[in-house]
Amino acid sequence: MKRSASIHRHTAETQIDLKLTIDGAGKASVQTGIPFFNHMLTLLAKHSVCDLSIKAAGDLDVDAHHTVEDVGIALGHAFVQALGDKRGIRRYGWAVVPMDETLAQCRVALDFSNRPIMVFTCPGWKQIANVELGGFRVGLVREFLQGFTNEARCNLHVDVLRGDEPHHVVEAIFKSLAKALDHACQRDPRVKGLPSTKGKL
Repeated sequence: MKRSASIHRHTAETQIDLKLTIDGAGKASVQTGIPFFNHMLTLLAKHSVCDLSIKAAGDLDVDAHHTVEDVGIALGHAFVQALGDKRGIRRYGWAVVPMDETLAQCRVALDFSNRPIMVFTCPGWKQIANVELGGFRVGLVREFLQGFTNEARCNLHVDVLRGDEPHHVVEAIFKSLAKALDHACQRDPRVKGLPSTKGKL
């Protein structure tokens, strides 16, 4: 049985309809009104091997902030819904992904015990945070990740070890997140019940 979720998040600032299938084929249909963000979400689906459909309409005349953050929130909610009781999953995922001169290490621990924590480190972040890429300000990466972390109720550690080109830095983050999610969500036939000594996640 495929693990999937359908999320509808409509506020005064954004209207987001998102569908996620964890056990997918990496297919994506993404429309956020932000070209670079569309690209990042498409490669997130591709490299996590999830199927992802997103239609987002936000107040882009004000800023891209609300749209980016709310998509992160909706995506986190979708993973929680699709994973269900989390029985049999690996729970932890990690990845180290190169992108030309950039090397991003993304360590993800999916721990659904109501302890959402996001830790983000990147050398030279202040120098690239205000760079705009296809309508997407680089600093919004943190807002997306924080929104995702809060709603997915997971630990998310993102460490960019080095990198100069803003496009490469952001792409390495999204790709490493994708691979870490893929690993964490996989079913492990050796795991019986919940992957926790507490007996609850």
